[in-house]
Amino acid sequence: MRLRGTMAVVTAMVLLAGCASNEGDEPAGNGGSAAPGVAGDALTGQLTVFAAASLTESFDRIGQDLQARNPNLFITFNYGGSSGLATQINEGAPADVFAAASPATMKTVVDKGNNAGEPVVFVKNQLVIAVAKGNPKGITGLADLARPDLKVALCAEEVPCGAAAKKALAGVTLTPVTLEQDVKAALAKVKLGEVDAALVYRTDAKAATSDVDGLEFPESAGAINDYPIVVLKDAPNTAAAEGFIKFVQTEGVAVLTDAGFQAP
Repeated sequence: MRLRGTMAVVTAMVLLAGCASNEGDEPAGNGGSAAPGVAGDALTGQLTVFAAASLTESFDRIGQDLQARNPNLFITFNYGGSSGLATQINEGAPADVFAAASPATMKTVVDKGNNAGEPVVFVKNQLVIAVAKGNPKGITGLADLARPDLKVALCAEEVPCGAAAKKALAGVTLTPVTLEQDVKAALAKVKLGEVDAALVYRTDAKAATSDVDGLEFPESAGAINDYPIVVLKDAPNTAAAEGFIKFVQTEGVAVLTDAGFQAP
């Protein structure tokens, strides 16, 4: 009886060990498709992302989602006009990732050799006319922005939203009352009632729907901006930078699409 009892215990232990081994094998089979922090090594440390101002709401959400999966990862975002961010990077500002609102701006970083790989386009964005809620000035299209009774804000030409606006406005002559260094600043002029209209990205108008209306116009189809992203050459946290970009291109797609960005 004692022998039978001992054998039964040994048999049970062997079976339990086999189950434990099989359970441990499961994640390995799915690791290649899992998002950063779900399988394999978790992302850790400080991650600094320089990103175009128009990505603010989307990247904030994506960053929160990624940090929830990686509790020891701490992300700092530096948002602004892409050209200004590129200048900071080229002057040695410490950063891990750069997401620009145009290939031309990204090229200024690549030309200086400050990229660690080939930039990849992850979304596109399109301009709309931002007006006060309810469109009190009755603006119906791009040509209306040349009306002498309207005050219009544009982004400066050296930033991507300004370059896109210049392209869209070909054939339309207007004198803006202000030229802003990023799209958020141009949008703020409309929200504050300082101007009647501004050319901003569709995503920014959508994020501010409680304050402004975004009017679509056909000319914007010829001035769509590609958004490239890249790990930087002197990134202090390359592993986290690569993980962030992978997350943007996978789980982040739904966030970006919901914000109004277009697939590349």
